[in-house]
Formats: sequence, structure tokens, C-alpha cells
Amino acid sequence: MKPTGILGWLAVILAVSLGMAEAIAAGSYPSQPITIVVPYAPGGGGDAFTRAIALQAQEILDIKIFVENRMGGGATIGVGSVARARPDGYTLGFVSSSPVVAAPNFFRVPYDPAKDLTYLSRFVISAAPVLVRSDSRFQSFQDLIAYARANPGKLLWSTAGINGAPHIATEAAFAQEGIESAFLPMQGSTEVLAALLGGTIAMGVMSDYAGPLAAGDVRALADIGPERVPDLAEIPTYKEMGYALTPAIFFGLAGPAGLTEEVIATWEQTMRTITTSDAFREVARRLNGNVAYLDHESFQAMVLDEIRIMRDTLQSLEMRK
Repeated sequence: MKPTGILGWLAVILAVSLGMAEAIAAGSYPSQPITIVVPYAPGGGGDAFTRAIALQAQEILDIKIFVENRMGGGATIGVGSVARARPDGYTLGFVSSSPVVAAPNFFRVPYDPAKDLTYLSRFVISAAPVLVRSDSRFQSFQDLIAYARANPGKLLWSTAGINGAPHIATEAAFAQEGIESAFLPMQGSTEVLAALLGGTIAMGVMSDYAGPLAAGDVRALADIGPERVPDLAEIPTYKEMGYALTPAIFFGLAGPAGLTEEVIATWEQTMRTITTSDAFREVARRLNGNVAYLDHESFQAMVLDEIRIMRDTLQSLEMRK
């Protein structure tokens, strides 16, 4: 039946307006559970940080947040699933230097890190030290270099991911030294630590070092980064030792390209609140992470700059494939 008269048409207009208002209210973000993808195995630093964030964020946003581990491909499988997700803010992901800055220079990945992701917030910067067992005969990084030079191909080592920042920076350091080593691929820091403590490998490079270092199980000899961090102030950095590739290790939150301003603003504010909380700072202290919040604009600019520096440096070293 068609509406008749002015009152009839006013009733229709009012009904439509109310319906639109209800639809807008129902669609305000977030209105359904959110999944945060961790591209690493459970138990590592990235997993622990993400679960701490999810726990606080679901209280702040009053919505359920799930953490899902999608390992493989040096973390590129998990990051790829985030890049391919609908840009509605309900699938986000933990991102770090390795799958975003390093890996795309060496093999085909299912995303373009400069175009397919929205970098929402950086929350931590971390060291990635070279570790040996506490009873190792190697007392310095130069001891490792000397051994590798005298025993080509016999220095067995690993990192928490293939073609990630710790892996590539260390390969670049070895290339500058003109030595041969044997890299054993592994998927996560838990596996690397088990191999190191079990004597399978002589050296590991990873950012999840807090627990074993505090327990006295390992000794740190050097850090891959550009500058010393407070908890490892006594060991030299790759930059100090004159190596060309010295990537900064960052942990952050990202989503697919095309996220709305509402989603971006929601997570900027949420992460700003979380990173200033005592609970999160205690997690960071326990995991030897340095809280370093960046908003979307600053984080996006930083990542794009890191991508450029890594690409140009690898090209100059003739290491980019």
C-alpha cells in the first residue's frame, strides 16, 4: 500500500531515518569480535605481547578479541593473511621487522609490505642479541668470527625465522668478514633456544632472550641493532663493530590496507592507553622490550623508511635476491 497524504509520507521518511540511524549505530566499530593474528609460534615474545594487548584491549573496547597463531614462511604466511583480510578492522596482526622489512628482499611473499598493510601502532622496540650457552667457550663475537674463519662451514647457528632481520643482518656481518657458516632454519624462538641449550647449535640470534638470560642459561655477545639498549648496555652492536646492516627490531600492530579513519583512530587511542599502563610496562620489562609507542602516521613513515634502507643496503652488499 502506498502512503497517502503528508502524514503518510512523513511517517515513511521517519521510519527510513530511524532505520538508517540504527544501521549506523549497529555498524559502529567495533561491533563484533576481533582476531589478532600472530605469525609466530605460541610462547614467544610476539605471542606474549599480543596476548597482553588483547587482554587489555577487549576491556577498553568492550568486545571479545581472539589471538590466532598462523606460523610458517618466516612469519610471511600470517602477515599475508592479514594483508588479504577485509579492511573492516576485524582482522589485525602482530608485525615485526623480519616479515615486513627483511623477508620481501629474498623471496616472493604474499603481500607488498609498502602497499598492502596499514601500520596502526608501534608498541615496542627490542634488541636481538647473539646468544651462546653460558658455558660456551666463545667469550666474544670476535671469538665466533675467529672460529668460523678457522673452521669454514662448521659454525652452526639459527634465528627465530628464515630471512628475517636477525638472520639477514648476521649473514651480512659474516659476508663482510669473509667467513662461511652453517645456518639451520627454525620457525620460532622456542625452537632456537631448545637447540642452543641442547647443544645442537653453537649460536642463536633472537629477540626473545629475557628469560634464558635472566636464568643464566645464555650469554649475550653482541646485538644486531644500531644502538645499545639499557638491559644489554655492556655488549657491542653490529653498527659499533662496523657492519653495514644494523636493523632496528620493532613490534607493532597492523591491518590490511584501506582501513577506515574510525578503525585507525580507535586503535591509536587503545594502544596509547595500553602502552602507558603499568600492566603492559611490566610485561615489557619481563620480556626485555622497550616500550616505544608510535601512532599510525609515525609508524607508517618509520616502516616505509626501514624498508627503503634495508633494500638499498642489501643491494649495495649484493645480497638482495
